[in-house]
Amino acid sequence: MANNEVGTVQPLSDVVALARRYGVPVHADAVQAVGQLPVDFAASGLDAMTVSGHKLGGPHSTGALLARRDLALMPVLHGGGQERGVRSGTIDTPGVRSFAVAVDAAVREQPQHADRLTALRDDLVARVRTAVPDAVLRGPGQGRLPGNAHFTFPGCEGDSLLYLLDSAGVEASTGSACQAGVPQPSHVLLAMGVDEHDARGALRFSLGRTSTARDVDALLEVLPGAVERARTAGLAGVR
Repeated sequence: MANNEVGTVQPLSDVVALARRYGVPVHADAVQAVGQLPVDFAASGLDAMTVSGHKLGGPHSTGALLARRDLALMPVLHGGGQERGVRSGTIDTPGVRSFAVAVDAAVREQPQHADRLTALRDDLVARVRTAVPDAVLRGPGQGRLPGNAHFTFPGCEGDSLLYLLDSAGVEASTGSACQAGVPQPSHVLLAMGVDEHDARGALRFSLGRTSTARDVDALLEVLPGAVERARTAGLAGVR
């Protein structure tokens, strides 16, 4: 429903409409969306949708799969004889209840939460562009998650920026995976057509319920210096 790296809100209604023409069921991963975007499963036309508790302020290891009643689903795990074969293990009732409370609160507060994060995000984006003029905002200008700001910084290794910011008390993410200690560019950015060298300078700033204007101030205090140091270090493996 929304991309976790660059924040793109996907054209779900178009996907559902196209799939319906060919009788193809549609499942959406709504983990990033619920609580940040208006989500109505019944009106979406989706056949199935997943939600996760840890993105909503609920307990870890909780989540839900919503599915239309006429969708034929096959269990991956089956219960024992004492469970009549229909479920596996003991249900975590406190976790399920806590998850439900978190979902309810996130959905009710979504409009106000999204407005606040959007304003905070827009301020962050504008100030990053001023402080580092050649930083490139990735993802759409409109139609992105309220709490997402994803940049690439030319001439920088994302991991270098990550470590430098972390040492200054700023938590961010590169959105990339590393194999055998060798930095790899994000497959999402590469699929978008971003050059490999540029993709390696990716950094994502995510805003949430506890984020404040002071957090943005703290980032901008240290970001220019971190970018300068990262550029001095250069890209790994490039001479």
